[in-house]
Amino acid sequence: MYKSIVVAVALFNKGATSRALIQKANKLVDAGGSITLVHVLDEVPPYLAAAVAREQLLQHRKAIREQLDSLAASARAKTVDIDIRGGRPSENILACAQDCKADLIMVASHKPGMSDYFIGSTASRVVRHSQISVLVAR
Repeated sequence: MYKSIVVAVALFNKGATSRALIQKANKLVDAGGSITLVHVLDEVPPYLAAAVAREQLLQHRKAIREQLDSLAASARAKTVDIDIRGGRPSENILACAQDCKADLIMVASHKPGMSDYFIGSTASRVVRHSQISVLVAR
């Protein structure tokens, strides 16, 4: 059992993958433990940010927050937090785990393709650089 679990949440496929991760986290978290859902937004390049209205970016962030709130409702821990960050996913997932003093990171992984062998997926970067246990689910 774990006291603090960070679940990396991706919001593709209507959150089905993330819901499955949260259900696993519910089984692994201590009775008084915490679950932190972390979602990392890709940074908008400056040339694109200039063309997109600020209001549109705020609406996008609000929609993401609503989806995360819905996912958080399915987490069964004493404390459930949501952390939305911007930048490189692997770096931010690891930073969130450090900030939360987590003892487990949970991340989903897709079936690896050739590009993962050269570039590396987010899950593989988290596994390589994490100082704590990482559960990779498919």
